[in-house]
Amino acid sequence: MSSRGACIAILLLAASCATAPKPAASRGVFVLLPDDQGKTGAILVSGSGGERLLSEPRQAVEVTSGAPPGESYILPERQVRTLVGPALESLPKPPAQFIFYFKHDAAELTDESRARVKDVLRTIKERAPVDISVVGHTDTLGDKRYNYQLSLKRARAVATLLVKDRVDPSIIEIASHGKDNPLIPTGDQVSEPRNRRVEVTVR
Repeated sequence: MSSRGACIAILLLAASCATAPKPAASRGVFVLLPDDQGKTGAILVSGSGGERLLSEPRQAVEVTSGAPPGESYILPERQVRTLVGPALESLPKPPAQFIFYFKHDAAELTDESRARVKDVLRTIKERAPVDISVVGHTDTLGDKRYNYQLSLKRARAVATLLVKDRVDPSIIEIASHGKDNPLIPTGDQVSEPRNRRVEVTVR
């Protein structure tokens, strides 16, 4: 079986009973589920000389040991919830990511980004995370050393806002990428507002 960016639920349905003293054939079903963003990849289920490609949300196929996969079908939403709902609910939430933009050559948030700080604070309070990464960036104007220091100031500025709202500083990790790793690739010495940013990841 191979997978390409898919969220997969594997359910063991039953072991068939037989009167003959030979090993029971195990049966199960593969269900393709969308990820937390609603996107669905694809999986190729193969066995005993046959294979089935699953590429649609809630598409499923039954498998039995020693036999090729059966015909694929779409599981009703209600049945999916019944079968895999508890398992999905027990999974950890994926990281929440936020981007805050800064004014040119400064560690001062743009007005729009300052208004969005409440969003990350609300997420932190809801999730009670164990790790928060705060990574500063700049555009490519200026030299590398200067931009490293500037993006570090930006990351610290955002971290300070979080701590002021009673976020535990021990779970905040601050990093600076300077002019490396731009969000919008440009040449050197290019002013790009979208690269003047801090990325916050809440895990």
